[in-house]
Order: sequence, then structure tokens, then C-alpha cells
Amino acid sequence: MDNRFSTMTEVRRVSWPAYESPQWADPGRFQQGISGSLELFFWAWVRFQKVVEETTGYAVPMFQRVDQAGFTLPLDERVLDDTDTLLVFGLDHNVTGQVATPEEIEAVRAFLAREGTCLVIGPHHDVGHSEDLEERALEYAHHGDALVPRQQRFGGYARSLMQGLGIPVENRWGLRPAVVEGTNRSAPLTVREDLDTRGWLHGVKNFNFHMHLPHYAVTLEDVRSVRVLATQPIDRTRPHPFTNAGNTEFNALVWMPPGDGRAGDVLVADSTIFSTLFGADESLKRFWKNLATDR
Repeated sequence: MDNRFSTMTEVRRVSWPAYESPQWADPGRFQQGISGSLELFFWAWVRFQKVVEETTGYAVPMFQRVDQAGFTLPLDERVLDDTDTLLVFGLDHNVTGQVATPEEIEAVRAFLAREGTCLVIGPHHDVGHSEDLEERALEYAHHGDALVPRQQRFGGYARSLMQGLGIPVENRWGLRPAVVEGTNRSAPLTVREDLDTRGWLHGVKNFNFHMHLPHYAVTLEDVRSVRVLATQPIDRTRPHPFTNAGNTEFNALVWMPPGDGRAGDVLVADSTIFSTLFGADESLKRFWKNLATDR
């Protein structure tokens, strides 16, 4: 049961009655296996695509590196030549063994050598990395999502691409954000406005709620080249190894400004920030627009 996505039937049972309308529950209209639950991700990114298209006048295409039929589309000139902002999200389970090829790494490096480009990249959470089963049980109780097993490790492809590009960030854990009391809205971000000289988070107070978000750990100490722009308070009513070690917030948005021969920007952020499966308010849409417009 570990290291796999839920089936749509499991999503319906756990989320009942949220997906019991025929649009989701009728097997003649919506696939009820794992492919159906993956389709929910594509539905949930539509609003982000529409907001960006309304803001810029350009449609936002979506590509799968490996689609559900097994066909592969590597990152190359077909994707990159007419792109200025590239979003790469790692929802691949580590057990699939996906890694970026040297050709893909060089293609993205060439993309970032162009003025005005931006790479947004985010391997998803890393739940249950420890061999200690009691620690896995603690993580499971912390995030509280019955659909996420005791081990669900994501992002081998994105991590390998980051390593190849020299982006010193790792996805760790799957942490439950604190919420505004009496609501299911995430507590406000702690924003480092002094470091956000490009205004990525101008007018942004919070992201959306998701039960298990990665901590984007920076693996070097150089605030000039790698800036943690926002941290997210953690739900401390539920113990977790990360909070037991004294941490109260996790890194939610990391920025690498241009430098070291790279003309483009790099942002590290989770895919759920762009998904309406977990809500989308004006603050979140403001972030989308900041990303889509000249800063």
C-alpha cells in the first residue's frame, strides 16, 4: 500500500460525500482507479491556467514527462523554445526511479541563461523516509490524511534536475500547516519582505491548506544566492519529528535570484500552491498573478 497514489474509489470513500455526484462517481464518466485520482490533479490546475491566461493573454500548456499510456516527453526545445516561465513539479514516486537526463539538465540550463526566464520547481512531500516504523507512525498521525500511506516518497525527477542545476534545496517531510482558529485556512505565512526584492509575494498573505507539505531545506548558508522568502507555521497540536526537534515553521518558498552565469530566476514551491483541490483565495491568486507578470 505504500508509495502509490490512491484510487478514485478510495478518494470517494475517504472524502465522502464530496465526490459522490455522477461527475466523479459514475464509472462511465470518470475512471475509478488510480488514473481517475490523477485526473483530479489536472482538473484542479485549470483555474490557475485560466487566471494566468486572463492576466497575460497566453494559454498555459501542460505536459506530462511520462503520460498514463507510458509515452515520454523529455524537457527539450519543443517545450522550452517559446517558454518564459517553466513550472516543473515532481509527483513521481521515488520507486519509479525517474531522473533527469544530462540532455534535459543542459536544456534547462540553457533556458535559464536567457534573460527574463523563470523556473518554478517543486518535488512534493517526502513522507516516511525513516526506517524507524514508530517514526513513520508519528508522521502519519501528524498529517492525518488517510489517503497518504505510512511511506510516500516523491520527487526523484525534480530532485535530480535541481541537483544537476546546482539548486541546493531538498524536499523533506510532509508537514501539516497550522490553521486560523475555527477555519480550514492556513495560518498566514511569515514573509521576509526584506529579502523579496522582486515582489514575488507582494500582496500575498497566505497559501492554501494542504495536509502534508514539504519543508524545502536549504543545504548551504548563503542568503545572497538562496533566499527563503516565506515560511509556514506548523500545526503543533500534532507531534512530528521536525517539531520535536524544536522547529515551528517550514520553508514554503525559496528564491534563487540570477547569478553565477544564470540570467533567469529559480523559485522552489510546492505544486499544491497552484491547485484548487485545496482551495484558492484572493491571496493565492495574487501570487499567481505576481508570477505571471513583470515584477
